[in-house]
Amino acid sequence: MRALVLALLLALPSLARADALERFRTFVRETQSARMAFEQKVFDRDKRLVQASSGTFAFQRPGRFRWQIRVPYEQLIVGDGTRVWIHDADLNQVTVRSMGKALGSTPAALLAGDDEVERAFDLVSVGEIAGLEWLEARPRDKDAGFERIRLGMGLLGVEAMELYDHFGQTTLLQFSRLVRNPTFLPSTFQFTPPKGADVLGE
Repeated sequence: MRALVLALLLALPSLARADALERFRTFVRETQSARMAFEQKVFDRDKRLVQASSGTFAFQRPGRFRWQIRVPYEQLIVGDGTRVWIHDADLNQVTVRSMGKALGSTPAALLAGDDEVERAFDLVSVGEIAGLEWLEARPRDKDAGFERIRLGMGLLGVEAMELYDHFGQTTLLQFSRLVRNPTFLPSTFQFTPPKGADVLGE
């Protein structure tokens, strides 16, 4: 543990000078798993708040993640490395998509990806704002669910995300309580549709 702390302290000066793309690549390379909390706000094209929610996020590279909204309603998104499952508890409805098709439409898939992310997105550093280095990701797939995504990178990893869709809607995410490289049970990233659920998609 002492060696890990020392290595981190020695790395901080160079990370402080790194732009967002360098920080993102370091995060992908050195963070094989993580868990964190998030707060999410959705605004319409007139900048009016239309939805607010919070929950938890966990991932394990490559491509495994669990995104769970707890407030104000229950929604679970699980990536098992091959497919992405979206379960709306109130409707008892499950939507399933291939991981490749979900990459551009699910923020969790972007954060949980590996080096393949750079093949799916054009990544550009856009500068420092409010203490974070910002990275803009534009999906190469024109049918992706978002026009562009911006990641706010701190010294230890992602701290904020902004998603802009094709209808003028903006989703803002703030991450907190980041724990890097924890160990997860395999069941964390597995999903079985509940009995009686309507399953849509692939």
